[in-house]
Amino acid sequence: MSIFKQYIGGEWRDAVGGGTWDLVNPATELVVQPIPFGGAEDVKLAVDAAADAFPSWSKATPYERSDVLMAAADVIAERADDYAKVTTEESGKPLTEALAEWRGAPNYIRWAAEESKRVYGRTIPPRAANRRIEVSYSPLGVVGSITAWNFPVYNVNRVWSSALAAGCTVVSRPSEFTPRSAMLLAEAMHEAGLPPGVANVVNGDPETMGQAMLDDSRVRKIQFTGSTRVGKLLLEGSGRTVTKLSLELGGNAPVIIFADAGDIAGLAKHAVNAKYRNSGQVCVSPQRFYVQRSVVEEFTAAAVDAAKAHRLGNGLEEGTTLGPLINARQLERVERIVAETVEDGATLLCGGKRAATDRGFFFEATVIADVKPGSPLHEEEVFGPVLPIIPFDDGADAVAMANATEYGLAAYVHTNDLVTALRVSEDLEYGLVAINDWVVAAPEAPFGGVKQSGVGRESGPEGLHEYLEAKTRYFGGIG
Repeated sequence: MSIFKQYIGGEWRDAVGGGTWDLVNPATELVVQPIPFGGAEDVKLAVDAAADAFPSWSKATPYERSDVLMAAADVIAERADDYAKVTTEESGKPLTEALAEWRGAPNYIRWAAEESKRVYGRTIPPRAANRRIEVSYSPLGVVGSITAWNFPVYNVNRVWSSALAAGCTVVSRPSEFTPRSAMLLAEAMHEAGLPPGVANVVNGDPETMGQAMLDDSRVRKIQFTGSTRVGKLLLEGSGRTVTKLSLELGGNAPVIIFADAGDIAGLAKHAVNAKYRNSGQVCVSPQRFYVQRSVVEEFTAAAVDAAKAHRLGNGLEEGTTLGPLINARQLERVERIVAETVEDGATLLCGGKRAATDRGFFFEATVIADVKPGSPLHEEEVFGPVLPIIPFDDGADAVAMANATEYGLAAYVHTNDLVTALRVSEDLEYGLVAINDWVVAAPEAPFGGVKQSGVGRESGPEGLHEYLEAKTRYFGGIG
């Protein structure tokens, strides 16, 4: 039976001060169980353990580290069905989506474990015959990880897979709304033989724990997944401590749909499914749907039909396709954005309000037409099951509207014209661009944004190198 406590130095522990957090199921608003809830002292214990474990883990060969990580991937694959139920219970997402997270997790671990064997370094031809110049890579050290609740498995695992494969040790602070998924990941690593202290999980006040990571000189890097507001606070703090940062922040992803995209009704159905994944609580969620005017009516009608077909409910119930939002604050935020946008002249076609349920933070599947640039739904990251439609005539105008934002994480383009696909995807100011596709994440490819959507990359070779330091060695007096 799984133990849901902090994992520090290979042991399951309560918070130092004995504090707890009542974990709530967002579909029922009932307390699932109390979880240890600590602060700076817990972070210090975890950093102590990670720092003690770093020398031996960093000097293990990539093949030795890979053996442990591969074994952990096998444990996760075997237990994915059971683990997914825990994730659904704390996050609210439909069980099928939680299963997808857990079944995808081993792919990230296995890929990073294999790629770590190819961190080769290089030899540089010198200007003088009696010199040699070599570049090698070594692990950064202790990494602090602070992750969001929307993907409680993926967000944590994405960091662990690359950082541990690179030879770093990790102190992970998952969201207090979804801590048990990270604890299950630690359980799998523990049972696979990960040495004590290499990966640690703490749960507690985000500001206090984040500050403790910034203040500890042994934490060489912090990876953060969350809001742009908090990311900026970490950037300010890192300027004082010179702590390296990777930031995966907010998004407001545009979708540009051209009239030549093909089956417009079918595309609208896929668009709704992509938008409503995890109830829209996805950093790369398609949000601003720019649809060419000649097909906007067809797209809109099909999108409304597809939205009405979604079934709200507890993610553990069969047939549920749309779960709750994570908490009351997020529900109120989505309500506000929709109401203000309608007041600004947009047309509400379906949904638009919290669901009439006795319990749970449910918001109805929503489609809104005639959304104007400058309105809240156009400018803010909604993080809810709300699909806004903005008609356009000229492709250049759509690109200009798409780029007129502080965000630059993901963008989507749908067209069957190769020239349009190339030109528009090149002009979009985003770190991730999908053409005739809805998925912008893979273990083998770098993930991250530009502008105020982030700093650095996760996954792929670039993500692995985020946890490595380059060392240049000069040898003189040779020959």
